[in-house]
Amino acid sequence: MTTASTAQPTSSQPLPPTDAKERVSQWMKQIQDKICQALESADGAGKFQQDEWEREEGGGGRSRVLREGNVLEQGGVNFSEVWGSHLPPSILTQRPEAAGHKFYATGTSMVLHPRNPYIPTVHLNYRYFEAGPVWWFGGGIDLTPYYPFAEDAAHFHKTLKQACDNHHPEYYPVFKRWCDEYFYLKHRQETRGVGGIFFDYQDGREGQLYRGPHSDSPAAVYSNQLGNQPPRKWEEIFAFVCDCGEAFLPSYLPIVDRRKNIEYGDRERNFQLYRRGRYVEFNLVYDRGTIFGLQTNGRTESILMSLPPLVRWEYGYTPEPNTPEAELYDTFLKPQDWANWNP
Repeated sequence: MTTASTAQPTSSQPLPPTDAKERVSQWMKQIQDKICQALESADGAGKFQQDEWEREEGGGGRSRVLREGNVLEQGGVNFSEVWGSHLPPSILTQRPEAAGHKFYATGTSMVLHPRNPYIPTVHLNYRYFEAGPVWWFGGGIDLTPYYPFAEDAAHFHKTLKQACDNHHPEYYPVFKRWCDEYFYLKHRQETRGVGGIFFDYQDGREGQLYRGPHSDSPAAVYSNQLGNQPPRKWEEIFAFVCDCGEAFLPSYLPIVDRRKNIEYGDRERNFQLYRRGRYVEFNLVYDRGTIFGLQTNGRTESILMSLPPLVRWEYGYTPEPNTPEAELYDTFLKPQDWANWNP
């Protein structure tokens, strides 16, 4: 992919409501509560332990981690709300107009590492920024299976597509492609999983929906073909983000119910631990949330809660032909039109 700036919004940015920070912060905490309660019920044994923390430069958060449950080997659901005198370089490279302004950022992030290899790992993050005259929403959700079940990937994507379609007919086509682009391990030349949706710098101005760094990626090409989209109000984008957050439980818990009682052995467990290594590689090398948290002096334990409790690497591993592991590599680690999959 060629790194370049895609077409930028052309009109002035609409202003957020005066209570924008309070409303988004309240919703971020509410969705954290709702997800944690539902996950504890689905797990049946594990309970989230909460750590409240403060950031010296301003703000803080509450980190919740569940360990050694019936279903979840480890899962974290975090809320943070921070502010400071300036944004880090990882943000300013994309939004230089925010330079020199105080910033505010809030978000909820989640990573679940199930015990059973037949249950996929899942990640979620939704966030909101304000910096002087600019504001934007970003985030997304993606699924990382260890064993190939097309019906699981299809259910996940169809649920997300419905949430997107309720707000804009082109959200899902653009943000699905953007997710495939973002959760991609360049050094492995493979996607992290079966994707989901991902978006950033959604600020209501007239312009293209894709605002990533690659001018020739499928997301950029598709967005270019759509042309500039009309301005959107702050309320519209916030409502969209809220619906995406609400879509998590119906997109994921039915998969957990289908897979949690499937028996597995050492082969499946070892493959799961090996594939978890890809998760570690992505989060430490590419993940912008990790980079932002470390660059803004966030709480290290909360930032790195996304890493799995156990993981393994194996030199030169290749799956045996005609096995489920090979099918994962051959089909599931390449972008597919899961939302239109039919058995």
